[in-house]
Amino acid sequence: MDPRQLRHFVALAETLNFHRAAERLHMAQPPLSAAIRRLEAQVGVPLFERNRRGTELTAAGAAALDHARRAVFHGEQFMLAARAAARGEAGSLRVGFVGSATYSLMPRVLPRFRERFPGVQLQLSESTTARIVEMVEAGELDVGLVRFPIGRACRARICPAERDVFIAALPVHHRLARRRRLALGDLAGDPFVMYSASAVPGLHAAALLACQQAGFVPDVQQEAVQVQTLVSLVASGLGVALVPSVAARHETRQLAFKPLAGAGALTPIGLATALPPGGATPAAQRFHECVIEPEAQKRMPA
Repeated sequence: MDPRQLRHFVALAETLNFHRAAERLHMAQPPLSAAIRRLEAQVGVPLFERNRRGTELTAAGAAALDHARRAVFHGEQFMLAARAAARGEAGSLRVGFVGSATYSLMPRVLPRFRERFPGVQLQLSESTTARIVEMVEAGELDVGLVRFPIGRACRARICPAERDVFIAALPVHHRLARRRRLALGDLAGDPFVMYSASAVPGLHAAALLACQQAGFVPDVQQEAVQVQTLVSLVASGLGVALVPSVAARHETRQLAFKPLAGAGALTPIGLATALPPGGATPAAQRFHECVIEPEAQKRMPA
């Protein structure tokens, strides 16, 4: 059954006048009359009675009216939902994120995205960069917020969103905790808490590279996966660590965060969006645009 037939039926049933119904439908009266006759022939029973008093619903037409209204409503909702999803304004969006994205990137991006696209249901899940990239490549996530450098070849499209550098995280009673700035080489003799090479290969490689540029190989005493975990282990006195500068926003009494100078201090790191290699969904593309739009780029740390 053509959905237009149901709209014609509802318009005539609510006006009981072919002329007014045709005006409401923005069509001429003869095509409306022909459409109603075809609908009655298809249903097999008369829906309207034409008499000297005008046009009236038959018992069959009256019984069918509520169903026709619901069918018209749901048909319109179907079209609106499909068109909104095609524009990235409806449906669901599966977003994977690393823990350090909650420091500054997500608090900035999520309110913006929710305000602009309230019809999109966000499904957020935390994991490591390596696992998020794997899930994006496998189609299990629509978009990821990951740490770069990634540390391996990947098919996902990686787009830097927030550039950063390492700072030193020290226990508050460390011998260098009162300095305003450190040379990375000053930490050459300290035990290090380091990123797991298997779970966080990108940050692991970047931290090792920074230390090597400063002239030493770190003495790794403990490994961890999340930036927050490294910070907690440093606060517990297990060693020092190199962490993204955004981690300093959560300084505690047990920690001292120090900017770095000299060799290895400017090793580039940051956060990026990971998008599927075959092309992003419309909602994922809208999310990506919220992450990298010019306003956000202006606030990127140097």
